Amino acid sequence: MIPVIDNENHRTRKGYEWCVRDAITGDVMFHYDRGSRGGHVARELLGSFRGCVQSDGYEAYDQFEKVEGITLHGCWAHARRKYCDALEENKSLATEAICYIRKLYKVEEEADRAGLTPEQRCEKRQKESYPVILTFEKWMMGHYREVLPQSRTAKAIAYTYTLLPRLSRYVNDGRINIDNNLIENNIRPLALGRKNFLFCGNDASAYRAAIVYSLIGTCKAAGVEPREWLEDVLKKIPYYLSDGRDMTGLLPRTWANSASTRD
Repeated sequence: MIPVIDNENHRTRKGYEWCVRDAITGDVMFHYDRGSRGGHVARELLGSFRGCVQSDGYEAYDQFEKVEGITLHGCWAHARRKYCDALEENKSLATEAICYIRKLYKVEEEADRAGLTPEQRCEKRQKESYPVILTFEKWMMGHYREVLPQSRTAKAIAYTYTLLPRLSRYVNDGRINIDNNLIENNIRPLALGRKNFLFCGNDASAYRAAIVYSLIGTCKAAGVEPREWLEDVLKKIPYYLSDGRDMTGLLPRTWANSASTRD
């Protein structure tokens, strides 16, 4: 979310920046559509894409469960966060839930240390993680009626149980992460920015901010120092424009791989 000035009503309103990350290259794209958080924005973003989509539990993504060729995956970090929020309210149950989720992460840590291939990771998950998920499911079914419906604990259980099919799919595909923390890391600068620039002057400014965040995020994913890239590329853009050259060669990943762009 990013505050945007509404000049007609003389106040700020909430505008939403969407973020998509390529799981293979790590390239990042921020998208701003007049601040909308509606499901139509997600549809436009994915377009004809078919494959795996990992997200939090925001309802705008539910529509893709019915799209042939798209497999939705959940994020265990978001589920865990719900129980962390419930610790002060019901420490006992929240701690039990967090322990189940911690076991799932332990499997991932062991797979990382062992340098397992996606196929080996999948086999390990099916053997060790899936039984934990089944036990956790029974735990949720048994404890949901014990807590007040509007409590944080109940909401955490409802969130996890409702999304459990989506949260469980990663065990069958070793290429998929247990969470989407990598994209959360890309969003973090946006949250930090809110404390510094406070707001965007209008929708056009927020749209331009999305472009800048996309380029800087892709720099980081490509191992490119953003300042070095900007200093070089900003000097070259006028020449590319005057010559009618294709500027895709100045994109961070291409720039990093092409010595000719740094002559």
